[in-house]
Amino acid sequence: MDLSNLKRRGLMFVLSSPSGAGKTTITRALLERNEELRVSVSATTRTKREGEKNGKDYFFIDIPTFNQMIEGDEMLEYARVFDNYYGTPRQPVEEALSQGKDVIFDIDWQGTQQLAEMARDDLVTVFILPPSHEELEKRLRNRALDTKETEEQILGRMEKASSEMSHYSEYDYVIINKDIETSIEKAQTILDAERMKRHRLTGTSTFVRGLMGGL
Repeated sequence: MDLSNLKRRGLMFVLSSPSGAGKTTITRALLERNEELRVSVSATTRTKREGEKNGKDYFFIDIPTFNQMIEGDEMLEYARVFDNYYGTPRQPVEEALSQGKDVIFDIDWQGTQQLAEMARDDLVTVFILPPSHEELEKRLRNRALDTKETEEQILGRMEKASSEMSHYSEYDYVIINKDIETSIEKAQTILDAERMKRHRLTGTSTFVRGLMGGL
């Protein structure tokens, strides 16, 4: 049988979590393990910082261009943060998906809601939870030793975490990150299973008709 027409459409893999739950560590591990996985690069109107590269860290554009992309339906999701805009350009993601590449997103529940409205069939969403309130606070305080965050900033992150976690039920999957290696394996299992979903494999009906015709 000719299998050349069997092709897989890529998927959009969203990981969301409050700060300190382990999302960044899981994302990095998945990128190391999966050659067909790409990071979604956001567009932003903020000024490029020293060491950042256009197209790698962000697509740096001005506000008029960003607004034109919104009006032209060229953004999958976007948000205004203080005086700057951040968003996901549609074209690079669509190109990757059509080539069978998967795209991983590090966005919050609001961005995830927008993606679900724009491209639900391509979307897989995972929410990472800490094992306890105490463990989350411990992780944030340990991280604050390196980032030099103040007590006020730590408490602010804890308060924000409570709000973010209230949206866990909007996600397809939930991982409680008690052990990071176990959580990475769970995320990989979800990714592997979703890649095999029937609707992501194009050319299946033609292939099956050929099988049936040969019987």
